[in-house]
Amino acid sequence: MTASVRRRGRSSSRRRGGTTSPRTDTFSRTVAQVSGIPRASGTRPRLAGVHIFGRYSDNGAPGGLPQREEGGPLETFRPSIDWGNELAASASWVLIAWVVSASCLLAVGGALMRYTAWGGRFWRVTGGYFIGRASVPVWGMFATMLLSVILEVRITVLQSYYNNDLYSALQMAFEGVGGHNAAQRSSGVHGFWMAMVVFCILATLHIARIVFDTYLAQRFIIRWRIWLTDRLTGDWLAGRAYYRCRFNDPIDNPDQRIQQDIDVLTTGVGTGPNVPTYYSQSILVFGAVNSILSVCSFTVILWNLAGTLTIFGLTVPKALFWIVLAYVVVATVAAFWIGHPLIRLSFRNEQTNAAFRYALVRLRDAAEAVAFYRGERAERALLKERFDAIIANYRRYVRRTIGLIGWNYSATEAILPLPFLLQAPRLFAGSIRLGDVTQSATAFGRVQSGLSFFRNAYTQFAAYDAAIIRLHGLVEANDQARALPSLATAPSPDGSITLESVDVLTPSGAPLIEGLDLRLDPGGSLMIAGSSGSGKTTLLRSLAELWPKTAGQWSTPGGDHETMFASQLPYVPLGDLRTVVSYPGLPGEVDDDQLREVLTTVFLPHLCDSLDEGRDWAKVLSPGEQQRIVFARILLMRPKAVFLDEATSALDRGLELALYNLLRAELPDTIVVSVAHHEALRRHHQSHLELLGGGGWRLEQAA
Repeated sequence: MTASVRRRGRSSSRRRGGTTSPRTDTFSRTVAQVSGIPRASGTRPRLAGVHIFGRYSDNGAPGGLPQREEGGPLETFRPSIDWGNELAASASWVLIAWVVSASCLLAVGGALMRYTAWGGRFWRVTGGYFIGRASVPVWGMFATMLLSVILEVRITVLQSYYNNDLYSALQMAFEGVGGHNAAQRSSGVHGFWMAMVVFCILATLHIARIVFDTYLAQRFIIRWRIWLTDRLTGDWLAGRAYYRCRFNDPIDNPDQRIQQDIDVLTTGVGTGPNVPTYYSQSILVFGAVNSILSVCSFTVILWNLAGTLTIFGLTVPKALFWIVLAYVVVATVAAFWIGHPLIRLSFRNEQTNAAFRYALVRLRDAAEAVAFYRGERAERALLKERFDAIIANYRRYVRRTIGLIGWNYSATEAILPLPFLLQAPRLFAGSIRLGDVTQSATAFGRVQSGLSFFRNAYTQFAAYDAAIIRLHGLVEANDQARALPSLATAPSPDGSITLESVDVLTPSGAPLIEGLDLRLDPGGSLMIAGSSGSGKTTLLRSLAELWPKTAGQWSTPGGDHETMFASQLPYVPLGDLRTVVSYPGLPGEVDDDQLREVLTTVFLPHLCDSLDEGRDWAKVLSPGEQQRIVFARILLMRPKAVFLDEATSALDRGLELALYNLLRAELPDTIVVSVAHHEALRRHHQSHLELLGGGGWRLEQAA
């Protein structure tokens, strides 16, 4: 893609008789004094010296500028491009560039998604965001950001021509002042103010573009993060993958992957989460587009401004362009070699930090137990072990990053003076203007930075790839967890519970229960007893489709919350007390009067005025109060079947008896299945299932 900027040739003036007047000879004398090149009387000097890199020659002026004849400097300022017609030319260029860039992005993106492991992981994690009817506004924002990137490139190209005009006008004015040529000075002054007008227009366009671009990029990032967070939290919860994944090779810190890595992926910068100042060019894909377009656009300018360099008898036309191309290729290959371990080190850095953070959170949540054990010394040793792992990996990460940064900065800084070194002799010889030199440096810098984009952004790409790998690992683990075997479950048409040939095994494959058959009709009750380790809780896990080492089938009342399971350690969610009591229903589904009534019913009247209080209720409520909250939830949800796993273990016998009587009185048709160790609960159940271990069991009816 080329910049369709049309340069006008500057007219040269020749003094009659081939001599220069004193007013036009001033700049020539200055050039001769600065460059040290001998000057023949009455003629403009030609470059005949040897450049520091070799012999430099001019084979025509850059960018369509005609070869200047000897006899004096240009007497009037001429702009470097036709600014009056530039609006139409730039609009045409932007449109063509947008169409070509969009087509190339779609083609390259499709190839990456289809044929590379990186693309396959990316598409599996978030491909759904870019397909379907809901993706129409997504592609609209993406296309608009691409247009903004192309506009930025075009504005930068025009700024390079403004910069050329500015310095050329200043040079013209200085020559006019030094040569006492009022017309020449006036044309330079006029060119200066014209350049200022151009600057104001370009600056206004640039500011408007960057403000709109930042808004649009942030909207795109936020929308994507909302979608992906909903998609991955839903995927994690679906099929109880969040629990069942522990039976495979468990992934570390799914919470960190959902919270932090989604932020990194959707931001698209690679090295960290989103901040409000990020705009489209901060995103890696648009940064790459900007770099490629800049290379294409400024290559034309650099090609036109470059001269010929002779090194050891070898003539290199357009040397400035070929030097930067070869230099960047070598620097990029070296940078990739230095930085290739960064993906692994970045992944490990996030992993070790997450493990340390988890240990801190776990200590905070178990503070009372640790304090009772006086376990501070052991906890400190554990925290130190995890923190040492962070530091050991981070030292390697820092060393490798410093090596890459040092190389990148060295490669960038070492080549910065090159355009001035190569163009200065031509300026001293009067072949080009000062504006041409500054534009050469600008074009050289943009070509060099564009070609170096992937080298300079290697750490960002490494961090971005590490985030995708972690999120793909989460998705993969969820799928594997859902693929684990479970009991074949069917809804019961008559509200009964039926177990047919149910087998339950230990993790090693040893039998706990073999061939269990039973039926419970509505209103029935069953107590499950047995020695420790006989499989009581494991049987309930199997029925809840949590335990994978099981086989057989069972039927239970279907529908949301028609069958409830309550564990010995009640779950207390975050939020106010209203949320705690309403769980697993949603806050607001039950009115406050009903909540107060049920709290009073389960002997918690002192909590009736605390519904709006948002506290850490898991720590505020005692174990006995938490177990009474469980019975309040059962009374609110009114399930057709409820399984209680030692749900009254923290209660005294009086409260236990009262709650079971309450349950039977309020829900007479509900099937109640209880796991218990003591015989006091036998009288509350019609059937008794004793697990004998080794696969044996005995089912009895109450007398």
